[in-house]
Amino acid sequence: MRIHHVALRTVDLERLERFYAGVLGLRVVRRDYARGSVWLALGLGPDAAAAVLMLERAAPGEPPIPWGSKELVAFAVDDLGPWRARVAVEAETAHTLYFRDPDGRRVAVSTYPL
Repeated sequence: MRIHHVALRTVDLERLERFYAGVLGLRVVRRDYARGSVWLALGLGPDAAAAVLMLERAAPGEPPIPWGSKELVAFAVDDLGPWRARVAVEAETAHTLYFRDPDGRRVAVSTYPL
């Protein structure tokens, strides 16, 4: 079994896309603002997507991410060094930097071996 996709809901789709595509550098593979979704490749190679991160517009009244939530999505990286200048580090360990996306969701980059 492997992950097919992870979906993150948001009231501001364009802002969340700017974070995941712009700051984290994930490649947009599908964008449909009319339907309220942006798909970002999670995987290796310029044409491959081992999985997809789906950003989806939240429905009116859908609850926001709880403040201080420890729910987490972590991305594997080769080196933590460059990330310190790209994100507002909230906490760190020897292998992982933790920060928040614009909706307050906890995100990490990690070199910890699987």
